Amino acid sequence: MYQEFYGFKEKPFTITPNPRFIFLSKHHREAFAHLLYGIDQHAGFIGLIGEVGSGKTTVLRALLNQLADDRYRTAFIFNPCLSAHELLRSINKEYGIRGEGLSIAELHEELNRFLLTENAAGRTVVLVIDEAQNLESQVLEQIRLISNLETETDKLIQIILAGQPELGSLLEQPRLRQLAQRISVRYQLLPMDQEDTGAYIAHRLEVAGGWRAAEFAPRAVKLIYNYTKGLPRLINIACDRALLIGFTEESRTITPAIAAEAIRELTRSSSGMRLPRGRKLAGLLFLLLLTGAVWYAGTRIESGKASSSEHERSPAATRDAALPASFVSAQQAKSEQSSAIAAFNVLAALWQAPPVIGFTGGIDSRTLEKLSAERGLSVLYFTGNIERLLSYDAPALLQVSVPGLKEGRFVAVAALGKGMVRLEGTGGPVTVTKEQLQNLWKGQAYLLWKNVSGVPLLPSAGTRSGGIMRLQALLRNAGAYTGPHTGVYDAPTTAAVKAFQKTQGITVDGKAGAETLLFLHRAAGYPQPRLQKGARETS
Repeated sequence: MYQEFYGFKEKPFTITPNPRFIFLSKHHREAFAHLLYGIDQHAGFIGLIGEVGSGKTTVLRALLNQLADDRYRTAFIFNPCLSAHELLRSINKEYGIRGEGLSIAELHEELNRFLLTENAAGRTVVLVIDEAQNLESQVLEQIRLISNLETETDKLIQIILAGQPELGSLLEQPRLRQLAQRISVRYQLLPMDQEDTGAYIAHRLEVAGGWRAAEFAPRAVKLIYNYTKGLPRLINIACDRALLIGFTEESRTITPAIAAEAIRELTRSSSGMRLPRGRKLAGLLFLLLLTGAVWYAGTRIESGKASSSEHERSPAATRDAALPASFVSAQQAKSEQSSAIAAFNVLAALWQAPPVIGFTGGIDSRTLEKLSAERGLSVLYFTGNIERLLSYDAPALLQVSVPGLKEGRFVAVAALGKGMVRLEGTGGPVTVTKEQLQNLWKGQAYLLWKNVSGVPLLPSAGTRSGGIMRLQALLRNAGAYTGPHTGVYDAPTTAAVKAFQKTQGITVDGKAGAETLLFLHRAAGYPQPRLQKGARETS
């Protein structure tokens, strides 16, 4: 939205990894050197640990780019929430092993033959597993067995385990001591210092093509560093918000005052809306997703509600028809809560957000508020039919009925193509028809979205704030508003909201709720996971 104002060719601060923007601080370069040393020395196991957003994935991608020649064969597993069997199958697929093995033993043997062939050709095989703190113990044991593949003189595969600090705690458990003892090279990735933070900001501005058009004052950089503690992901979020505020104030210099305002807004949004103390919710899905409102007893949630008059419910007798056996068995093996966690984590991964792990039992609304705010995501509650839901072209979480089960289960709608819908969080991707999904679905869905612009939800008439100026800028970008950026939610702004809602085919009420902001952010080019894109990537 602000690219043209600053003269950027693209947005300089996004949380989506982009190899063109790779910046290696002192700590990142040290981590890179340790990983490269471990690989060249055929150490076998290498560990990389760092906080969320510290740049672990950036280091790993830079490493894989370095290894992109004929001397190496690499595989990268990003989100390893898989069983031991599924992980081994994914590893073989990443290496391009076209075997027919079905059991773990057969897959293991196919991998062994591949490693021997590569070793004979003089190539080093590298396996990188990111977010390894999410691995179950039996999966880590399978990885240890893979590391046993060796000749009399050499390790056949070099394995990098990267993860958050929980990975270190996991490896300290007595049952994993054999694996921990094999990690001969380890590195703890620290956040950037203030000097590197300033260099990082300047680097991204230059790559985006606007280093002369936008400038962060030294004191503004210091404020951002103090707020983010040198974590690249938080720096990106803070700088993006600061540039947005600079745009609305028509200032090409990000002053300390602008940086401070950006930090205040982010602090407010991360603290979330205060929910009343309430009863514990039965399903973890509701706990994780209904941030900002209580929809119990049919109350309309404040953050916005997508509705449809075409709420269709299929007869229960048709719900058992022609479902994939793998889907039914996977859901029968899960509890209602574990299916909610699995489905939510699919959506979190699509938004580049950390997964929810380690929860048992019910959680009250205060814990829900904290979990949701930590991921920086908001929720759009939807009721209607499947055609209307899929028209949003956004991944969603659905509660469904499963044959043979009294309780509902939860699935993530992750992709759409050629009349088929791909469901995940089911033990593995499953494809069903729209009709099958409609028959299973209970009619309620939850779409995650991110209020990256910081526009206040459902502002009342006459509201005056910098957030309203950004709303007006979003509306202008979408071609719905031609007035000045007054920062007041006045009649022309309300009319522009209605005009935009009409063009999108959503509820026309002149209220800037979650549904409207979801589409406004999309129109402005903010990165969002899409169903159609997911279908193309998996076709």
